[in-house]
Amino acid sequence: MVNKRTRRFGVFPSANEDAQAAQRHKGTPQCTSDSYLLAFQDQQFLLRQELRPVRLQLELLKPELTLQEHQIESTIVVFGSARILDPEQAGVRLEKVMDGLKKNPDDLVLQQELVRARRAMTNSRYYTEARKLGRLISENMDRHGHVVVTGGGGGIMGAANQGAHDVDAISIGMNIVLPFEQEPNPYITPELSFQFHYFAIRKMHLLMRAKAMIAFPGGFGTMDELFETLTLIQTRKVKPIPVLLFGRRFWQKVVNFEALVEEGTINEEDLKIFRYVSTAEEAWEIISASNGPTTDGKY
Repeated sequence: MVNKRTRRFGVFPSANEDAQAAQRHKGTPQCTSDSYLLAFQDQQFLLRQELRPVRLQLELLKPELTLQEHQIESTIVVFGSARILDPEQAGVRLEKVMDGLKKNPDDLVLQQELVRARRAMTNSRYYTEARKLGRLISENMDRHGHVVVTGGGGGIMGAANQGAHDVDAISIGMNIVLPFEQEPNPYITPELSFQFHYFAIRKMHLLMRAKAMIAFPGGFGTMDELFETLTLIQTRKVKPIPVLLFGRRFWQKVVNFEALVEEGTINEEDLKIFRYVSTAEEAWEIISASNGPTTDGKY
């Protein structure tokens, strides 16, 4: 069977054929010069500052073509902190700190670490709920619809991908290149594991097929994605989708939305763009009610 991505169209040779043919003559200084490389095979040329518009286009196009080839029709976006531990990891951390304090009860560093470890233990419930939600979405979805998509990292994102993995469902991860070590979590479907250079293109891909977005507790990255989505819905640049904030206590503590209304910087109606949820079951009920069943009875 001819590969659709490399087959020849019309009378012209395919790019793949010419790429192979271009390697036949390498023996002369002219052929070994960088200038002789085909433009699309010249990595240094593609990395030039002037080629940024081309790289933006390529980064938009590559994941799009892959998702089309896998017939991904719709997604459910799950975001949240990469630092939230699963209950087992959080328990090990807490136990280690407590053991250290038994030996050195006056250690101020360990005392501070104990506060953080206890908080991590409390917050680990979000990992459990994110994994449960990933499972609920995946076991009720059509294979090509309502596919779980995350930012590809660990913590909450890994939990949601893990939930899909638990029921042998596909899921998507969209990682970003960062200055420090960062890699995709092991629960993402390998063929649907992407890596981005541009945050803007990554955020666009996260929303292009989204039928709902769930924001678990998180930091700057979670806030970035959340407020971009809220802004796009508020300004009617995208069609409204359910935006669910998981964990009312956390969100009301860190973001005073009501104060924005009081100050006149948003309207009262804007508070209806999102809803608070506290369980995976509650989130799934809203998502399923909003999107309705497919022809086979799944959502």
